[in-house]
Amino acid sequence: MEIFDLNELPNVVSRFINSLKNKRIFAFYGKMGAGKTTFIKQLCLELGVKDMVTSPTFAIINEYSTFSKLKIFHIDCYRLNSINEALNLGIEDYIYSENFCFIEWAEMIENLLPAETVFVQISETETGKRKILWK
Repeated sequence: MEIFDLNELPNVVSRFINSLKNKRIFAFYGKMGAGKTTFIKQLCLELGVKDMVTSPTFAIINEYSTFSKLKIFHIDCYRLNSINEALNLGIEDYIYSENFCFIEWAEMIENLLPAETVFVQISETETGKRKILWK
């Protein structure tokens, strides 16, 4: 899937999340500035988050509530130095909570992710488009 313009993002995200209705854990990969946080913000809007969605780069984990009482955990592993640091934060409690988890820079905690995790790669093409692939 490709995004040519940010105006397409709501439609793309809607199709993305609707095609993965039973999935709850999403691991996002991509270079700095590829659009991971932007994509996750739109996912949160699509799921009805009533809170302001911000990057958890310094907090590491942000928790959002939705109008339907769902919880969403937005996790940013960029600043983690080891898997032990993630474990000390209780990251497994979030991942296995049956709530939505959107994880940026998931490379650090891949060994903790369940088999049903959706792995999402976001990259920028030479023409400035964003390419989104998942498995």
